[in-house]
Amino acid sequence: MFMSKRHQEGLAHLLYGVNHGGGFVALTGEVGTGKTTLCHCLLQQLPKNLDLALILNPKVNALELLASLCDELRIAYDKNNKTLKNLVDVLNTYLLDAHTNGRKTVLIIDEAQNLSLEVLEQIRLLTNLETAKEKLLQIILVGQPELNDLLSRRDLRQLNQRITARYHLLPLSLDETRSYLRHRLTMAKGNPDLFKESAVRAVFELSQGIPRVINIIGHCALLGAYASGSNTITPVMVKRAAEETFGQTLHRPTGKQPLLLLLLMSILTGWLYYHEVAVTPKPYAGNRPAPNRGFPDPALAHSSGVTGISLRTPESVATPQQPEFSAWLNNPKFTFSESIRNALKYWDKAGLAEGQFDCARVQEAGLACLYDQGNWKDLLLFNRPAIMEFSISPEIKRYALLTGTKNGQPVFHFEHNVVFPLADVLKFWDGYYLLFWKPPKAELKLLSPGQTSSNVEWLRVQLNKIDRSEAVARNPKHFDATLKSRVIDFQKSKQLTADGKVGMQTLFHLDTASGAEGSPHLSID
Repeated sequence: MFMSKRHQEGLAHLLYGVNHGGGFVALTGEVGTGKTTLCHCLLQQLPKNLDLALILNPKVNALELLASLCDELRIAYDKNNKTLKNLVDVLNTYLLDAHTNGRKTVLIIDEAQNLSLEVLEQIRLLTNLETAKEKLLQIILVGQPELNDLLSRRDLRQLNQRITARYHLLPLSLDETRSYLRHRLTMAKGNPDLFKESAVRAVFELSQGIPRVINIIGHCALLGAYASGSNTITPVMVKRAAEETFGQTLHRPTGKQPLLLLLLMSILTGWLYYHEVAVTPKPYAGNRPAPNRGFPDPALAHSSGVTGISLRTPESVATPQQPEFSAWLNNPKFTFSESIRNALKYWDKAGLAEGQFDCARVQEAGLACLYDQGNWKDLLLFNRPAIMEFSISPEIKRYALLTGTKNGQPVFHFEHNVVFPLADVLKFWDGYYLLFWKPPKAELKLLSPGQTSSNVEWLRVQLNKIDRSEAVARNPKHFDATLKSRVIDFQKSKQLTADGKVGMQTLFHLDTASGAEGSPHLSID
């Protein structure tokens, strides 16, 4: 959690409302400034004697709000006789018992600008639940700036007067944006100076300091740099990332643009005049038909000295273009089951009976599944056809089979091969992949230092093949410190977790490094 000065102050207001009670607390801020994140941060700092109800969907009526509040606090009520009075009664009983036992109760409503007037009035009435000395329920309203406009209505003045603390969360400053980028890169164990100073300024200007937008632009800029092999982020990358993310051109008009437009219009006018006067033929007096106005006459083109005219047919003009990756990926046939069926063809396992395909069916074919998350370089190191999982939306997933690369760009296969720009592919890939492989020893799952078995002896043989070594151990079946060191060196060379344990990923890479006989590999061009 990056806590700017503004976020620290916002959290302080929330903690004040929680600890001191009484009335309402209102936290507002623009979309993406971190209001919900502050609420989750608050959850981690709650006193032990506090019970909290968090409502994230305020588009409910008064009855549904009270039911949700009871559900959050685990208050039992008669669901067959759900009325406002019954719910308020059981809630009041619960709050009195909690107060007697020294416990506080807080209700946080997120996206509170969407509350209806009916619900807001019911929320105000909840603050009437009190003892002679203090309120039994503390309410925190979190919302966009429209919440302030809503509360300023005359018919809500009673509620507005009960707000004891207000705070408006502002976007980050330039210095905070710089610190935020460095913080996130540091937490990811990356280079905190990856963004040039000019790129930081570009991020700030394009995001206006809103953390969510900074995240989106920064993420897309990292993908662009990764795809192009760049070790630093430049303002050009940031601007391109913003354009790709928000789907609009961010060029600002300059004084030269009107002149360029005038020049282009002049050229176009001249071309049209030339086309009508110099190229279009006069009516023919003889029997030869006049040429088609849509395509220049070859005889006229040569006789008039006009060169460079392309004599194209309608068929050649209508050459189909490859779709964009997002459009191609939106094919509903790209299901998990269909992608497995497609991948098994590369293992000469296409003869399996029809039906639903999953990893259980893969095991029937004598293969094993390796499902994990990594990056593009990790995937290429496996050197196997891989099913990549893509997110079109939070609800919709698509699966496509990677079969190789061409000029560094991914090649996918579904009925035929198709190539797409790596940067476009990485926009939709969350890093999840599925690989098939044939384990060299079916019963082998994990080897750890200190174990003694025939599998350890097999491991030594595999490493000797890879290292072209003839090392001999005193006890070849024992996983000693020397063997652990060799395993760690191998894991480092494959960019694996270097813990000396031989799990599925290490076994997979051992199989690949020793030849992986009979296994299909990526086609790298």
